[in-house]
Amino acid sequence: MSRLLRDRPASTPEMLTAFGDEALLRAALAFEAMLARAQAEAGLIPALAAETIAAACAELPDVGTLAEAAAHAGTLAIPLVTLIRERIADPEIAKLVHKGATSQDLADTALMLQAKAGAALVRRDARRLTQALAVLAEQHAATPMLGRTLLQAAQPITFGLKVVGWLQGAAGALTRFERETAAIQLQLGGATGSLAGLDGRAGEVTERLAALLGLPGADTPWHARREGLAGLASSLAILTGAVGKIAGDIALLAQTEVAEAFEPKVAGRGGSSAMAHKRNPTGCQVALSAAIRAPHLAATVMSALPQQHERGLGGWQSEGPVLAELFEVTHGALAAMVVVVEGLEVDTDRMAVNLAAARVGTDMGEAMLLVARALAAYRKDR
Repeated sequence: MSRLLRDRPASTPEMLTAFGDEALLRAALAFEAMLARAQAEAGLIPALAAETIAAACAELPDVGTLAEAAAHAGTLAIPLVTLIRERIADPEIAKLVHKGATSQDLADTALMLQAKAGAALVRRDARRLTQALAVLAEQHAATPMLGRTLLQAAQPITFGLKVVGWLQGAAGALTRFERETAAIQLQLGGATGSLAGLDGRAGEVTERLAALLGLPGADTPWHARREGLAGLASSLAILTGAVGKIAGDIALLAQTEVAEAFEPKVAGRGGSSAMAHKRNPTGCQVALSAAIRAPHLAATVMSALPQQHERGLGGWQSEGPVLAELFEVTHGALAAMVVVVEGLEVDTDRMAVNLAAARVGTDMGEAMLLVARALAAYRKDR
């Protein structure tokens, strides 16, 4: 059932693990275990019951068997809650599993726990990329090169000015992403989002559950209010597009006829199965492929916004796999381009030759001043 041959070239082992089957099950089981503990802390159920339920959530079930049961039931929650209850000898305690919760509470919270782990990976490597870009821009603040507009020779610039443009795009997209991660919140609302079945202690249970799971609590349940996830998905697509811009420029600079910048040489990477002389920009390929996929994935989440009544049909069920794929391709693009930018081979002599051949003069305007100004702003915001 593995999809590694398809998924691994576009993402990273870390992100694939964060959104893998085991991570999803651990998150779903954590929701049920911590829900019981939160209810015990609030005096809603006995402490012994909570510990019994938590113990029943400790062992992962067989993924294949549970996947078939979830497909049959229409939701993971039904077979998973049944399995947890079957692990508990005392029928009275078994009845307390999933108390006051609904299937969407489990699904949304598990997805948010995975998104929290995924966001940490995206944030880490996006920061690493921007730092590498800042170093590269500073190194080449005064390196003259040919500026190109509409894919044609234009006027002189510096390579540092080109790189600082990459930096501003990536840093701005990262800032937007960090803002949109506010959507990563606990979901607990019960069957219709009214917090019924918690004996008037829903506020305390929600607060304690949020603390136990390490997720922010929401002001109100958000079963049918999905603009936060749409914003998160859009920010991932925007970040991927900003990384794709860098990849596209570097791939063009690496063309044989240009030959101004190249991905670092890595044994076994970037070759051709038919042409031994080729040095393909493989990291750029990963990022550009991600930039093609990401907008359409984000559009799917956007299209799920108008969900019906208190809990919708088909909308939220579509978001989990799509958001997972978005995180995967975004991190794949970041990881690939971090390596490219940190090890980028810049041929300043070739840049000078191409600039002279274009016969567009030597006036670089205020390119160096713009680089200095942009780097100062970037360092101030760090």
